[in-house]
Amino acid sequence: MAFLFVLTVGLIAGTISGIVGTGSSIMLMPVLIYAFGPKEAVPIMAVAAVMANLSRILAWWREVDWKACAAYSVTGIPAAALGARTLLALPSRAVDLAIGIFLIAMVPVRHWLARHNLKANLWHLAIGGAIIGYLTGIVVSTGPLSVPLFLFHGLTKGAFLATEAAASLGLYFSKSVTFERFGALTADVFVKGLIAGSSLMFGAFIAKRFVLHLKPDAFRLVMDGIMLAAGLFLLWSATSS
Repeated sequence: MAFLFVLTVGLIAGTISGIVGTGSSIMLMPVLIYAFGPKEAVPIMAVAAVMANLSRILAWWREVDWKACAAYSVTGIPAAALGARTLLALPSRAVDLAIGIFLIAMVPVRHWLARHNLKANLWHLAIGGAIIGYLTGIVVSTGPLSVPLFLFHGLTKGAFLATEAAASLGLYFSKSVTFERFGALTADVFVKGLIAGSSLMFGAFIAKRFVLHLKPDAFRLVMDGIMLAAGLFLLWSATSS
């Protein structure tokens, strides 16, 4: 039943993230924590996130902006490994609290970024990659930060989805390798990540047909609701344990 629940939420999360470029980790992580605990859920989500981003790249392969991807990844990949190593030194309760607070904090941060009509060049992407990469290693999802960064670079729709996914793929792969190196990514955890990731991948291909009909303002409100709900759930989980 736990796997069925994970697969169902994963399919929904994969479809949503395939439309807006983020959200799969935010939606799926509380379910994984409930089913497997926070320490195991984080590496499971890292494997699943690799698969989710790979599916978006495959769906929009010809739209990838490889220069933007390289600028973001060159600093983001090593920073993600450093962040993942930091995460492994934290107790499980602290992980829950950190992720929950982060998700809730991203709601006003996203609105602040949206109010400022910023234009990001390749240097900005490199700086953002270092900061977001480190945070990606520690918390489950930094999509609310990486999404506006690539949008401010001028990417839209398929180009945005493909480029953000290609850049994030390197970060999550780096995070997964770090988990494996320090013993957090066991064979059992890897299989669970593949199962969760398969539903995210399928959802991404379902989402492609809806991208052109997306109403951005309405969906941004939905994303705010998802982040608040997930963050409050994790805070409740940490304080009630």
